[in-house]
Amino acid sequence: MENAGAATGGDGAPKHYPGKMTVFVFIACLVASSGGLIFGYDIGISGGVTSMDPFLSRFFPSVYAKEKEVVDTNQYCKFDSEPLTLFTSSLYLAALIASLFASVITRKLGRKMTMLGGGFIFLIGAVLNGAAVNVAMLIIGRILLGIGVGFSIQAVPLYLSEMAPAKMRGMLNISFQLMITVGILFANLINYFTDKIAGGWGWRVSLGLAAIPAVIMTVGSILLPDTPNSLLSRGKENEARTMLRRTRGTEDIGPEYDDLVAASEATKAIENPWRTLLERRYRPQLVMSVLIPTLQQLTGINVVMFYAPVLFKTIGFGGTASLMSAVITGLVNMFATFVSIATVDRFGRRVLFIQGGIQMIIAQFILGTLIAVKFGTAGVANISQGYAIVVVLFICLFVSAFAWSWGPLGWLVPSEIFPLEIRSAAQSVVVVFNMAFTFFIAQIFLMMLCRLKFGLFFFFGAMELIMTGFVFVFLPETKGIPIEEMDRIWGEHWYWSRFVGAGRNRVMQMASTNV
Repeated sequence: MENAGAATGGDGAPKHYPGKMTVFVFIACLVASSGGLIFGYDIGISGGVTSMDPFLSRFFPSVYAKEKEVVDTNQYCKFDSEPLTLFTSSLYLAALIASLFASVITRKLGRKMTMLGGGFIFLIGAVLNGAAVNVAMLIIGRILLGIGVGFSIQAVPLYLSEMAPAKMRGMLNISFQLMITVGILFANLINYFTDKIAGGWGWRVSLGLAAIPAVIMTVGSILLPDTPNSLLSRGKENEARTMLRRTRGTEDIGPEYDDLVAASEATKAIENPWRTLLERRYRPQLVMSVLIPTLQQLTGINVVMFYAPVLFKTIGFGGTASLMSAVITGLVNMFATFVSIATVDRFGRRVLFIQGGIQMIIAQFILGTLIAVKFGTAGVANISQGYAIVVVLFICLFVSAFAWSWGPLGWLVPSEIFPLEIRSAAQSVVVVFNMAFTFFIAQIFLMMLCRLKFGLFFFFGAMELIMTGFVFVFLPETKGIPIEEMDRIWGEHWYWSRFVGAGRNRVMQMASTNV
């Protein structure tokens, strides 16, 4: 099986690593990607629960009272509540802080132990939320869920990128995003059915069932092997060599192993990876680790997926209808992710980024127009079933574009561009900015919807215009390039080469040293 190689030849072209996709790697990546389930389930479940009347009347009575007001209430502002916003967004703040500690654990104890810890902590949070009797208990549970999410999204993308052969790294890494979409879909389905439970305790089932993906991740992490890269960085050379043979399905691992050893030695020479990340030669990686996760959240996807039931209620759907509409968008999200899996290693990252960006821009501006025409600035209207269906269709157009572009690639590209010596620290930067802006958007979305009204969709459309231009100008293609040779793409880029000219030489020296 042909693979893009690990060592750079004298002409700058990559050599080829021997090896193939093995059943062992496929199963390991599938199990590891279950870390996406806990993230996706929480995204889907929280938005649905906060649209359930029994939940609102018990914990957020002021929101419930405002929701039950007559239709001439401003629909943009009826869910604007600081306690409700704190409940939904507290998870992301906890994930942000947890990822900083997870970076150290990932580097010292390995990717596997970080995922195990994340699954177990998430499990405790799920139990607390399902048994909650007051808002404080809800928020403590959410914080524990956030710690679990922070640990998992710190470790899982790195694990997938390190285990996968270069030629199939995109497909295997996107399995993480696929699991996020599966988690969202199942959460939406569960919300739809638990909302029908007589007695008003369905929300407990929805929140408590978060324990299922937590158990899957916890048990799966116990069974997983660690990556050759992680084993080497912790001084376990023999185990790393054995694991590399098993993951590549061949005895001929010399060139790849030598490059991993060289990268590991470079890692050991780094006393402070955070300070190293700030060096000029790592400027492109630092910029990407900040901007890609930030821009991913500024697409507005969490507004749509996290608050989908609330959003659909706001534009005139009934309670059950809003939950079913969220199920529909969840299905679109999951199936569109398969498009990315099938095409990312064929067409490359840039094509999907740019096409998806253009499609999201169109969808957001049309959505803003549709809502402006019907609700205006007053936020008062009754919408027909046909009009509501058109709104849902354009939301699905937006979700599908995100699901095959910025959704999976926002995790894939950062996880594959970092050299081993800064990988854990840089991934923490990715998680911190992703969670910070997820928290920021979750914290202000309901307020922004109330203040900006339909203009909120135009705001996100403008952000997507900026991010698509950024990718077109500044992001080089990473398709098929081995993870330990990724410095080469920056040295060949028209802009980044001015920062990393020495970085490319380091890769070439690494290769020549190990010939």
